[in-house]
Amino acid sequence: MNTSFGITAISAVCLVTLTIGALGFRLSRTTSDFYVASRMVTPAWNASAIGGEYLSAASFLGVAGLIYSLGADMLWLPVGYTVGYLVLLLFVAAPLRRSGAYTIPDFAQARMESPAVRRLCSVMVLAIGWLYLLPQFKGAGLVLHTVSGAPLWVGNLVVAVVVLINVVGGGMRSITLVQAVQYWIKVTAISVPAFVLVSWWLHHGQPVPQVTALRPDQGWALPLSGFGGVEHPVYATYSMLLALAFGTMGLPHVLVRFYTNPDGQSTRRTTLVVLALLGLFYLFPPLYGAFGRIYLPRLPAGISPDSITLLLPTVVIPGVGGELLSAILAGGAFAALLSTASGLTICAAGVVDQDLVRGRLRRVTGNDARAINGFRIAAVAAVAVPFVLSLAARDLGLADTVGLAFAIAASTFCPLLVLGIWWPRLSTTGAVAGLLCGGVLAMSAVLTTVIGGLHGGWAGALLAQPAAWTVPIAFVVTVVVSMATPSRIPRGTARTMVRLHTPENLVLDRAPR
Repeated sequence: MNTSFGITAISAVCLVTLTIGALGFRLSRTTSDFYVASRMVTPAWNASAIGGEYLSAASFLGVAGLIYSLGADMLWLPVGYTVGYLVLLLFVAAPLRRSGAYTIPDFAQARMESPAVRRLCSVMVLAIGWLYLLPQFKGAGLVLHTVSGAPLWVGNLVVAVVVLINVVGGGMRSITLVQAVQYWIKVTAISVPAFVLVSWWLHHGQPVPQVTALRPDQGWALPLSGFGGVEHPVYATYSMLLALAFGTMGLPHVLVRFYTNPDGQSTRRTTLVVLALLGLFYLFPPLYGAFGRIYLPRLPAGISPDSITLLLPTVVIPGVGGELLSAILAGGAFAALLSTASGLTICAAGVVDQDLVRGRLRRVTGNDARAINGFRIAAVAAVAVPFVLSLAARDLGLADTVGLAFAIAASTFCPLLVLGIWWPRLSTTGAVAGLLCGGVLAMSAVLTTVIGGLHGGWAGALLAQPAAWTVPIAFVVTVVVSMATPSRIPRGTARTMVRLHTPENLVLDRAPR
């Protein structure tokens, strides 16, 4: 790839990001601006921002890399990512907005009336957020290294600095503007080269597709034939879909965006638009994975499959044309990294600020200047920790790491949100038991797979894709413990349930009869 083209594209994306962020900085004045953009984001604008935030390095680079490596089984990934928003629309979106919370721990405390539940949720938000940030930093290093040969840590640092400037400068109002624009940058960057590659292939007609598996025990073009070397691929497929569908409603950086809508009705409209925007984007990553098997059936030694999207144009169209297309893709990939990392940082900073920094600074509630300064301090910590961890996490695949975060989110926040919104008999003890049980089981399975590698037989399949058993267990434990501890049901449950399910525009007639 032409180094100057790639660096120019990445620099342009960073410059656009900082410029739009500066506009948000001029508009951000209050604590509400920094946390929820004053709850004034329209459905169309918020949907674009959610699309910009949700479509991360795993979507832009990782999906194509997994389809290239493992074949037809990985086509379920974009399906699962998109279906997750349908589940979110049906069960969570509008009631969550009506809760009036700023963060998931805020919602947990309001619903369960328990500081202990809040603290536990805060720990899990940070764990999920930082785990999700790791592939963003890793992807940044990969993109910059591919286009320029720079050390991997340089890309990590660039993303950390740009994200921190925007978050510290304007908070949620700034990031909303940035993410909405970056969604359309990403769609343009991934679609234009795809159309060119398809036209080129149709015009030339050669070479024919190469579907030979990367390993003898896999059939690349056959569904349910390998699933990354995991035995029992049918179970693995359904467990992955369950993690993606139910994990979406537990991702902290996704949920925090729904607090920015004016009301529950606009939140539902936002989610419908998001489904359309995600469906549009996910038409394209599978094309890069399939074309990679046609034109580059074997990767050079030391090249990650996650790089196939960036490498493909120069292989298909040698010369300046292919280099320009690769540069466009590099810019789009960097936009994906920046937008997702920004959302995760906002979410983590909110939790660090409210549950750690606020206590240390003894901030006065309602003092916007002190509140904003506390948020800014928290944002530095929210970026610094995963940045340092990313320097050591060299062997984690982009989509694989994100999948682990989905599994943990599905096993923890999904039961809490669904039961907390729809089941009035949820007790504080049951909520804590479900969070701990689901979190410990999912995290143990994840760490066992990441540290020890894949295992054989059913044990390996259950550990590699744990959501199919950790999510039901978390639900069952939450329900059983809640039914056994009715005295621990929050006293204000009835009032909270009315607030969650009553439309904002409903006015009660209080005149005497």
